[in-house]
Amino acid sequence: MSATSNDWQLAAVIVADRDGIIREWSVAAERIFGYSAIEAIGRTLDLIVPEEERADHWRNYRRVMATNIINYSPDHILDVEGLRKDGSRVPLDAMLTAAYDGSRRITAVKLSCVKGELICGDPV
Repeated sequence: MSATSNDWQLAAVIVADRDGIIREWSVAAERIFGYSAIEAIGRTLDLIVPEEERADHWRNYRRVMATNIINYSPDHILDVEGLRKDGSRVPLDAMLTAAYDGSRRITAVKLSCVKGELICGDPV
């Protein structure tokens, strides 16, 4: 199930800095992943990336930071799987956007994601 434009209003928003440290964590992220903002902020994205995906994730994350190029348009939706606090997996539709400083250097990456059950109104 792909998210519609209205679904993105319910999106979990996670912002990570250049080192992949979580700096912002929305209430919707709390509902989807099971971590409070207090638990998530200050930790790395490993918190929500399944272990077997981490090497690829970090290789791509470091490439984006080194090259200053994010290979996705702001409306490109990725089909990914996230990791919840209880260890279960959650299918996600995700969009990545970059935040830039005054010299157009990427300073952070914003992940906006929704999951099927949240979109349909089922409990998380």
